[in-house]
Amino acid sequence: MAAIEEQLIQQHVQRALAEDIGTGDVTTNALLPAEAMGSATIVARESLTVCGTAFAQEAFAQLSGKTNFRTVIEDGMVVGAGATLLKIEAPCRTLLTAERTALNYLQRLSGIATQAANYVEAVRGTGVLILDTRKTTPGWRAFEKYAVQCGGARNHRRGLDDLIMIKDNHLAALEALNPVADAVTRAHEAAPDLKVEVEADTLEQAEAAAAAGADIILLDNMTPEMLREAVALIDGRSQIEASGGITFESIRAVAETGVNFISVGALTHSAVAVDIAMDFSPTP
Repeated sequence: MAAIEEQLIQQHVQRALAEDIGTGDVTTNALLPAEAMGSATIVARESLTVCGTAFAQEAFAQLSGKTNFRTVIEDGMVVGAGATLLKIEAPCRTLLTAERTALNYLQRLSGIATQAANYVEAVRGTGVLILDTRKTTPGWRAFEKYAVQCGGARNHRRGLDDLIMIKDNHLAALEALNPVADAVTRAHEAAPDLKVEVEADTLEQAEAAAAAGADIILLDNMTPEMLREAVALIDGRSQIEASGGITFESIRAVAETGVNFISVGALTHSAVAVDIAMDFSPTP
C-alpha cells in the first residue's frame, strides 16, 4: 500500500482548515479561553475499514504545537462500532475548531475503504482483482485511491499518463478502416514502454483487440453470458477487465466468468461517508 507524501497531506489539510475557519472560529473563541486544555476521543459508530488517520492528526497539529496524539488504530484496519480510532490532548480551541475538518477526512476516506473492502470480500476465492477508476473527487484523487488500497482493492490508472487506454470515442475519432488494429499499432509505436488497453463493446471488437496485440481488453457493459464467450474468444491472448453496469449484487457472477479484473467506479464516486464522531472532555 503506497503511502501519501506528508507534504501533500499538509498542504491539503491547510486549505481545508482555511476553508472552514475563515477569519476565525467565532463560537469557540467567544466561549473558551486560549489556555484551556482538553482531550478528545474519535470513535467509530459503525463497523468500518479505517482510512485517514494522518489527515485527522494533521488537522489538529496545524492549529497548535501543544497537541499530543495516541493513535489506537492504523489505516487499513477493520473495526467494530464503538472502537476508538484516535485520542488527542490539545487546547480546547484546537480540538473544537479542527473537529469537523478531521472528521470529514476520516468519514469520507474510511467510507471508500469500507466500500472497497466489501467489494473485495464479494469476490473472495475467485482470483479476480477489484480495481478503481478515475471517477474521483477533483483534488482528492491521490487520497481516494489510497483509501481504495486500504480496503484491499487495487488502483487502475492514476491519470492519463500511466496506461494507454483506447476507448470508444478514441476509435470513433480515428475514422480508420480497422480502427482497433490501427489504434493499438499507433499506441505501441508511440509509447512502447506502456501497456495498451482497449475498450470493447462487442465480441467483434474484443477479437480485433486480441488479434492486434492489446495487453488488456476491457469488456464494457456485457452480461455474464457475453463475458464468458469473450473470455473463450480471447483465449489468454490478453488480460481481461470487466466494467460497466456492475453492481454489488452482480459482481460475484461477473467474477466467476473468468475475467482477470473488475473495475468499479462506485468504489469512489458512490461511497457513503461512515459514521465517526468525536467525544470531547475538558481537562479539570
